[in-house]
Amino acid sequence: MDLLGFALPIGLGLAAIGSGLGLGRAIEGGMNAMGRQPEAIGQIQTAMIIGCAFIEALTIYALVATILLMGKVGV
Repeated sequence: MDLLGFALPIGLGLAAIGSGLGLGRAIEGGMNAMGRQPEAIGQIQTAMIIGCAFIEALTIYALVATILLMGKVGV
C-alpha cells in the first residue's frame, strides 16, 4: 500500500481544520474589536479580511499540493 495515498487526504483535512479554527479566531477577534471601538470598524474590517485571505490561502496551497501529488500515488 502506498502511504502517500493515505497522507494526502489526511494532510488536506488537517489543513482545512486548522484554517477553520484560524478563521474562527480571527473573526472572533475582529468582532470583539468592533464592539469595543465602533468608530474604527472600517479599519478593523479591512485588516480582518486581509488576514482571513492569508489564512484561507494556506488551505488552497494544501489543496494544490494534494492535487499535484495525486499523480504520484500508485494505484
